[in-house]
Amino acid sequence: MAYEFLLVEKEGSFAVVTLNRPEKRNALSIALRYEMDVCLKELEEDDGISVVIITGSGSAFCAGFDITEIRFEDPEHVKRFNESLNVYHDRLMNFKKPLIAAINGPALAGGLDLAVLCDIRIASEGASFGHPEIKFGAPVFFTALRDIIGGGLARELCLTGRRIDVSEALRIGLANQVVPGERLLEEAKQTARTIAEAPRSGLEAAKAMIIRSSEAVRAKWSREVEST
Repeated sequence: MAYEFLLVEKEGSFAVVTLNRPEKRNALSIALRYEMDVCLKELEEDDGISVVIITGSGSAFCAGFDITEIRFEDPEHVKRFNESLNVYHDRLMNFKKPLIAAINGPALAGGLDLAVLCDIRIASEGASFGHPEIKFGAPVFFTALRDIIGGGLARELCLTGRRIDVSEALRIGLANQVVPGERLLEEAKQTARTIAEAPRSGLEAAKAMIIRSSEAVRAKWSREVEST
């Protein structure tokens, strides 16, 4: 199907999903979150697709949630906001196929969460990472980040909102690989091709184990959302 805020390209055994709100630095609006849910469901059910790459259009990977939509005075809007948040995160956390983040620029706030919820993170030399939303009183998704880089560093980044460059991201294990920007997508595609060489049954079993191991993360996220 056609999407308003996503571009989807299928190439052999993998698909590339591009967040397409460059004028908003690919901020995760309510509508985009719902589109991601539908899109990933469609790709999960496509027997010809083994791996999905997520990247951003323009100069940013994803700047996080669309702050213009944070309006707590409207109960109906808050309900829709939270519902979109839940279905979006649930889809990412339970996606049954490998996810690769091709991080072409800043991955901030919810954009960092998106990268962390992917299985592999390949970053361009211009990428950066951070949780600046703590400065505005927004909750930070600590648990998933902790599972990638460890508790001490995750606490520091979540509490300070400090932005790190790609070299530090590589050093602490947040980025699996760093490549020049012009090679980013091809490197991500090559990784997807390598993954897709494995039997689908093996990939599904491996991803099922990853999902089961992350059940505590999902439960923790639900509690964090409900408490805000």
